[in-house]
Amino acid sequence: MTTLPRPRATSSFLLGLADDALVTAQRLGWWVSRAPELEEDVALANIGLDQLGQARGLLTVVADLEGAGRTEDDLAYLRDPEEFRNVVLVERPQADFAVCVVRMLLLAAWQHEVYAALAAREGPARGVAGKAVKEVAYHLDHGRHWVLRLGDGTDLSHDRAQSALDAEWPHLPELLAADPAAPVDPAGLHEAVLGHVVPVLTAATLVVPELGAPPADGGGRAGRHTAHLAELLAEMQQVARAHPGASW
Repeated sequence: MTTLPRPRATSSFLLGLADDALVTAQRLGWWVSRAPELEEDVALANIGLDQLGQARGLLTVVADLEGAGRTEDDLAYLRDPEEFRNVVLVERPQADFAVCVVRMLLLAAWQHEVYAALAAREGPARGVAGKAVKEVAYHLDHGRHWVLRLGDGTDLSHDRAQSALDAEWPHLPELLAADPAAPVDPAGLHEAVLGHVVPVLTAATLVVPELGAPPADGGGRAGRHTAHLAELLAEMQQVARAHPGASW
């Protein structure tokens, strides 16, 4: 199997990180005015803004590496769904609060390890990663708090948390799929990510499912998405596409 040249591999990897953050920010925006309590409404909005900032920083780096004259806005608003490289985990709706916090725990555990690795080495994303790892540490703690609260709470909250875990867990392997040509090989983060996640799930009295294999077709990293991404992007991109080149 031929590995990609490093500049291309780096750009592709960072684009995936950026798209994960951008789509997550859009999904978290849905919770504004819908969270179970006012403080959580503000917390989710702030976490979404952190993710948006990470996406902007990474997209700027990708645009520079690409050298094609595109901007972060072009990459965010003028690509079609099949050009996005986010994992399927983040694009699916999360109208259940338990799904929201379980997904946050899984994603933040992975992002924390990726950003920590990027921040520790020379590379174009080092500055973005150094800031992001501090933000994601809070996201991880926030997800941990809520998963414990729901899983070890009432019978109803426990059942909702278990259902959320059963729905989200099958998408975790895509985050951990091997990519030896990337600046950080996600396969090498397997133990560290599970080390963040499994003790929380166990303490929350949740049954941890078996971890399956990454999608054989490459999943979202290969541009193979669910219909949910197209719906999300249609809403997110509509103003930019209706008024190309406009500025405010």
